[in-house]
Amino acid sequence: MPNRAAIGHLGSLLLGLGVFLSGFVISEPAPYELLMVAQVALWFLFGLRISRAVAPLLVLLMAFNIGGMLAVTMLQDILTEQALYVAVSVFLALTAVFYAAIIEDRHQRLSMIFQAWVAAALITGMLGILGYFHAFPGAEMFTRYDRAMGAFQDPNVFGPFLVAPALYLLHGLLKGGLVGAPLRGLGLLILVLAVFLSFSRAAWGLFLFAAMALVFVMLLKERTNAFRLKILLLSIAAVATMVVALVGALQTEKVRSLFETRAQLVQDYDGGHMGRFERHRAGFVLAMERPLGIGPMMFGRIFPEDEHNIWLKSLMTYGWIGFVSFIALIASTIAIGFRLLLRDRPWQPYLMIGWVTLLGHILVGTVIDIDHWRHFYLLLGIVWGCAALEMRHNSRLRTQTGLPRVP
Repeated sequence: MPNRAAIGHLGSLLLGLGVFLSGFVISEPAPYELLMVAQVALWFLFGLRISRAVAPLLVLLMAFNIGGMLAVTMLQDILTEQALYVAVSVFLALTAVFYAAIIEDRHQRLSMIFQAWVAAALITGMLGILGYFHAFPGAEMFTRYDRAMGAFQDPNVFGPFLVAPALYLLHGLLKGGLVGAPLRGLGLLILVLAVFLSFSRAAWGLFLFAAMALVFVMLLKERTNAFRLKILLLSIAAVATMVVALVGALQTEKVRSLFETRAQLVQDYDGGHMGRFERHRAGFVLAMERPLGIGPMMFGRIFPEDEHNIWLKSLMTYGWIGFVSFIALIASTIAIGFRLLLRDRPWQPYLMIGWVTLLGHILVGTVIDIDHWRHFYLLLGIVWGCAALEMRHNSRLRTQTGLPRVP
């Protein structure tokens, strides 16, 4: 038994390390992939099981990827990068199932997951901030097109990656005591500034939506007037502090000019000839002619740029089979998370943060491609893992009370 406990503790540490490494993807394959491939294999080899609560997630993700494999057969010549794309898709699907299973196995791992995520976000966020202001020689490697991107390859992935950790700190600030409030507040300011300096409109919108949705859900759950007043006052204080910090950042000419450009709702590459929106229309028409899709990374060769839309990406890369599977996956994930959102459980705060952030990602997926975002699959695993915990909790209650099992 001591050996079993030691192995379990080591496995939990490796889990935290894997989540931490998801914030550092400068090149591919990244250390995250190398560790997770080994970790997923070892966990299932040593007895981690997929319960009937998690099995639907596996089925939907596999159907999604079967669509991708069929789309590859539409290509005359399959290149190495296209085969690699399909392999990465399957790998990320397995990580979502792994996260769900590991959370169901022990709900205390949720705390480690979010703490590791916060640590990674703070480090990569600081790298993005320091890189943006050229704080040291070579710091520009953490920027792209004068936008902070931290230890990522794209500011549009860097910004959204920081949102869930920021919500975790915001939740702790609103729900926790005064002892840890200064550190949480400082961490939240760092992440908000990093999101701002990414100059990703998707990240801006995602953070604003998720933060407001989190506060709204907390107000629904906590029904005492005293707690609601606390949330209201702290929210006002947090917003005021962030506004002051952002106003200070805007005093820099470089920041202000780029902000004025990025703050425009429709850019030239959105509404111009063969811009984002026109490509979307053309792509959906093409999907009617090619029901099995056109294969990974082919849309950008036909049109000036890639899809920048998760729904169109599903049709083009995974065909109608993948598209329908993805819709079913998203609808079921949002539904089960919403149903359990306000239940008083030890894992409820993590479910709330994960569900709100995931919903925000689905919304911004209309204007950006979230297909291979590692943290998106982590969010899927968190919601399904918490749903599996709820099912096991209810089963245990029925056993203790002698109530009949409800299908």
